Amino acid sequence: MRARIYRQAKTATQSGQANTHDWILEYGQTQPRQQDSLMGWTGSRDTRSQLRLQFPDRESAVAYADQHAVPYDLELPVARVRKPKLYADNFRYDRVQNWTH
Repeated sequence: MRARIYRQAKTATQSGQANTHDWILEYGQTQPRQQDSLMGWTGSRDTRSQLRLQFPDRESAVAYADQHAVPYDLELPVARVRKPKLYADNFRYDRVQNWTH
């Protein structure tokens, strides 16, 4: 299975940029998961799928994958376009939405 190299997105519950600067290499699942008959837990014999390697930049993650002959898919982050919003726009006379106050 191919590995996945990506940059982690920020969590939905926080507005900060913590833990979003590192690049992550995760191995894919190579064996199907099985349910244990005694406990009912789901598991697999594939220990590589549990690995999650962090790198400071994209080049070092790609270099690691190339050095260890790991096939990978590189997912580049989508650039966000931030549209500035003004508080004064809430009180414009040509406002499209209804006034709710």
